[in-house]
Amino acid sequence: FLRKKGIAKASKKMSRTASEGLALVKENNGIISLIEINSETDFVAKNQDFINFCKELSEINFKVKSNLKELNKSKMGNGITVEDNLVNLIAKIGEKITIRRSDSFDNSSGKNFFYVHSAIEKGIGKIISMVKIDGISKENENIGVKIAMHIAASNPLAIDKDGIDETLINKELEIIKAEITNSGKPAEMAEKISKGKISKFLNDNSLLNQIWIMDPKKKVSEILNDKSSDKKLKILDFVRYKVGEGI
Repeated sequence: FLRKKGIAKASKKMSRTASEGLALVKENNGIISLIEINSETDFVAKNQDFINFCKELSEINFKVKSNLKELNKSKMGNGITVEDNLVNLIAKIGEKITIRRSDSFDNSSGKNFFYVHSAIEKGIGKIISMVKIDGISKENENIGVKIAMHIAASNPLAIDKDGIDETLINKELEIIKAEITNSGKPAEMAEKISKGKISKFLNDNSLLNQIWIMDPKKKVSEILNDKSSDKKLKILDFVRYKVGEGI
């Protein structure tokens, strides 16, 4: 009866928007996993029951290598599955709670680093980034966390210009052209200006071309060159979570 009541209560809340919550990171032997769990309000994100639930989810997420389907079916410490515990928590707290996304980096190639911005506890915050870098040695390993920090601050869309989604570029170009045309400039001038603006957009949003947060005179690509030792430093992958972003 209580379970049915909990499900009914939870299903009523699923049409609401949950854009607050927490992001959590777990690291062990160079393997890193990341998960975001959302709530409707920041008050719930500070609730100890919610925090404890998120912490246990982060541990399970690490074990299942960020497979959300497997995560939902996994049993928690109380012997109940994650999905049933989620229903019970929604019924208890009275807000929509969702497990939004998860990612993992294995330790098969490169070295992994992470950064938690304004952590409320170890490995828990609102913005978390992780990055995989090849060419790390003892001489330059301190650059890893700094690059993760840069990613958290600068929010790149891709490692380089080629990695930015073409649909996004075309949409940005459309907006730029409309802005220039509406300002009354002739078509040929609009074409020229739009090329310059889209080039800036690509540079601002590709990690290697971004201005390094710790030295505005250099780009990230130049920092990688400067810090390379026996082997050239190369960013293989990165992920950045900002709680509620895009919801």
